[in-house]
Amino acid sequence: MTTTLTGAAIFQSFLFFVSVFFILYLIGYSTFLFLSVTVGSSYLYRRKREMHYKNQILIDTYIPISIIVPAYNEEVTVVSTVESLLKLDYSLYEVIVVDDGSTDDTSKKLIEAFDLHEIHQPIRRQLPCNREEHVYVSRHYKAPITLVVKPNGGKSDALNMGINASQYPYFISIDADSVLQYDSLTQIAALLVEDDNVAAVGGLVRIANGVKLKDGRLTHYSLPKRIIPAMQVLEYDRSFLSARILFDYFNGNLIISGAFGLFRKDLVIAAGGYDRDTVGEDMELVVKLHVFCRTNDKPYSIRYAPDAVCWSQAPNTLRDLIKQRRRWHRGLFEAMTKHWRVFANLHYGLVSFISYTYFLIYELFSPFIELFGIVVTVLAVIFNFINVPFMIMFFGIYAVYGALMSLTAFFSRIQTRDLSLSLSDVFRALLLSIFEVTVLRFIMATTRMVALIGYKKKERRWDKITRTKINAE
Repeated sequence: MTTTLTGAAIFQSFLFFVSVFFILYLIGYSTFLFLSVTVGSSYLYRRKREMHYKNQILIDTYIPISIIVPAYNEEVTVVSTVESLLKLDYSLYEVIVVDDGSTDDTSKKLIEAFDLHEIHQPIRRQLPCNREEHVYVSRHYKAPITLVVKPNGGKSDALNMGINASQYPYFISIDADSVLQYDSLTQIAALLVEDDNVAAVGGLVRIANGVKLKDGRLTHYSLPKRIIPAMQVLEYDRSFLSARILFDYFNGNLIISGAFGLFRKDLVIAAGGYDRDTVGEDMELVVKLHVFCRTNDKPYSIRYAPDAVCWSQAPNTLRDLIKQRRRWHRGLFEAMTKHWRVFANLHYGLVSFISYTYFLIYELFSPFIELFGIVVTVLAVIFNFINVPFMIMFFGIYAVYGALMSLTAFFSRIQTRDLSLSLSDVFRALLLSIFEVTVLRFIMATTRMVALIGYKKKERRWDKITRTKINAE
């Protein structure tokens, strides 16, 4: 009898401890979210006032930039992407498309659309990558276009090839299903003028589903009709508004989206370029630059430019979204484990104690903590170890709070960009914010929790996500 009571007491104590930890975990995340959204919103409104009173310095000196577009089976979108790049309000840049062994007509469509001609010129390999098979060029447009065709080696391999083929001191990597806003190069290059020590700059990625663009300018904005991409709009605005602006204040950003990022080429080459054995090449490179510069005592900064906008296509179906998020979480795991020495290391300062710790607890471990916490809470309710009305009230408040933070980020972006929404889109945003927090969040948590199972089998594979042509002219 004593043993049974002792076992029950231990079990009850365990459930109570886990429940308390879970509540504190949620409170910690909510506090961080409130702080980051508040800082981000304040920054956007301050930037809007500065633009209104014309306090921004206009750049009349153009820094040469190479735009690298890695592509694999992107025949649907790659031509429109390159066409949009030729309409940028910038004078000195080149476009390099790397066809990484596509099995469709990606190269053929580019050759026909831009009258590309093959040249026989070897590419200097400063970074490891598969050798080129064909090189095509055209100089009949605003910016020179280069197409490099090579055997399949993965996105990182394609990016390294693009760096090798580039001729300018800075390069930008964008996805082949994305469109840069007309002033995006000017906005992202502004930080290079302000600070000579900039190693990398991340741009703002927004969802292209549901919008219309003409010559890189937004002509119509609305939430996507489908639920899955519409919820991603709220998620993206919360992510890019909150943590990235906050981390930018102390040079603490650990990730620059692969859809739109600018890098200093000589530093990237010195650091070893993109890691060809990871699926999370974007984050791994940024963390690597932090480590390389601090290890070699090089002054540097990794910045975020929220006014440099890239419109990118989001997955339309839950199946494609799950594929994308599995890949993202595998990449996060690889970047965090490869550079584990950053954790609790005084040499890395706030990058270690705030940025790395945040990504470790609230990104890498979050699906395990959240799902385990929910399971334990349900068990505690079943065994009557917890106050049920209190827990219902707590989770209800947390869901409403999370939805309010998403809506604050979303409407801040709408207002500061002088965009307009229909009443139906406002109503949909209100409903979807609750659905995203209460339903999609836990679907994604489950996805991320199982993402590491068998991840080594697909290290170099590209995502097979259904593409549609972006509504851009």
